[in-house]
Amino acid sequence: MVAPSAPIGRDQGRAHPRRSAWSARLESPLAAYYLVLGSVTALVAIGLVMVLSSSNIEALRESNNSYAVFSKQAVFAAIGLPLAWVASRLPIAVWKRLAWPALFVGAIGLVTVAVAGSTRNGNRNWLIIGPVTLQPSEAAKFALIIWSASVLSRKHALLGRVSHVLVPVVPGAVLLLGLVMLGNDLGTALILVGITAALLFTAGAPLRVFLVGGLLGAGVITLLVITSPNRMSRIGVWTNGACSRITQAQNLPDLYWSTCWQPLHGRWGLATGGWWGVGLGAGREKWLWLPEAHNDYIFAVIGEELGLAGTLVVLALFAALGVGLFRLVIASDDTFVKIATGGVLAWVLGQAIVNIGAVLGLLPVIGVPLPLVSSGGSALVTMMVALGMVLGFARRVPGAPEALAARPRPANRTAAVLPRGMARMGRITADHRRGRRR
Repeated sequence: MVAPSAPIGRDQGRAHPRRSAWSARLESPLAAYYLVLGSVTALVAIGLVMVLSSSNIEALRESNNSYAVFSKQAVFAAIGLPLAWVASRLPIAVWKRLAWPALFVGAIGLVTVAVAGSTRNGNRNWLIIGPVTLQPSEAAKFALIIWSASVLSRKHALLGRVSHVLVPVVPGAVLLLGLVMLGNDLGTALILVGITAALLFTAGAPLRVFLVGGLLGAGVITLLVITSPNRMSRIGVWTNGACSRITQAQNLPDLYWSTCWQPLHGRWGLATGGWWGVGLGAGREKWLWLPEAHNDYIFAVIGEELGLAGTLVVLALFAALGVGLFRLVIASDDTFVKIATGGVLAWVLGQAIVNIGAVLGLLPVIGVPLPLVSSGGSALVTMMVALGMVLGFARRVPGAPEALAARPRPANRTAAVLPRGMARMGRITADHRRGRRR
């Protein structure tokens, strides 16, 4: 005897339209394309607004023009937009041909900085050419990604052997790291290390390479930290909570003014913002209390003026960008695309995590800007070009060209609507004429 089946509820056996619609969008070949495009557009727009809000007081004091910093950032965003469009249209073969020239140009830029660069906050990382200040290390990050992806994709079948993994990618990365460290910029060097590790991991390098490389890297970083009093003070402030104890003292020591000032005011700005913020433009920390408010600590200004809600929006946009880049790594069948996208993913999210972690006090302050949001023309243009390249990759994953071709064009939609509307108007006009005749 067969047991009677359980009664079928009204919701059983019926598809959930909302869930199926979202799952269909996420499973679409264009999911990575739209996630990257939408999140990048939103982050650049938020960055322009917050650069204007966080820099107007300092810009007014220094140049008697509240819009000085914002104007430069807007110009660089306008430059980066067409360059990103061109990058999205370049074939993959062109990117592979640009690999070695890009590495050469990146290395020459770093050498030029080491010889004739400008020093700021203890780091020599900028080139001043007339009214324009450039940061060649940003181009070096992009050059490392393109070059390593080209080399590793050619040697993909040989990456089971450690010698092919290490040569020539690791020596090339060490060369760029050494040139960056000539300018005493440990923050950029750490980002380059993370990018290199992500490139090798995406290429499928053996795990023992990461184990040995991690131990060696930890030893070198420890040596660089203990030999620098400035870095040791930052690590000490981060680990033992010295800043919190200093603020309770009556006579503030030099440590407060030199090392504790910036992280403390950053956290005070976040705390002042509360749930919804004090209002866009109404922040108080940017009134020369918070150093680098429009650059390294712009996330603190977002938290103060837009509150927890604003910071969560920024975090959600970076998460969406990371999901889009990861989906592209999974969906692509081209080794070069996988490796290059993995490098861009590590660059964007790694730098964002380091910056936000420093502002929140979860990581030591190492002077890394927030990608696409912080003020900085070289960083913005280079990142937009890199993400434009990724958008070009996303347009070529299996199924994406067909999905793009199948999208209804605005002209087609208009043409589909107009005949029906014209026919209806024709019927109304004919009826009206018949009525008049009667």
